[in-house]
Amino acid sequence: MNKHGKKMVAPVIITVLLLLYFIGFAVVVFLLRPPLAACIIGAVIPLALAGVALGVCIQRIREIRSGEEDDLSKY
Repeated sequence: MNKHGKKMVAPVIITVLLLLYFIGFAVVVFLLRPPLAACIIGAVIPLALAGVALGVCIQRIREIRSGEEDDLSKY
């Protein structure tokens, strides 16, 4: 594994775990068949958070590939 590959393992693992949690939570909400308002809150919000987590992971991978591993050193 190359230098950048090792640094991408942790963000990918954390993102996969978050996606599994959020999608699992949404599936459980749909299976319990709550009222419509609770279904929207309990399913749509976690699915939106899963999308955000995926977007952040993609952004982080791009930063690692471009060599910007330490963003705080800019400030």
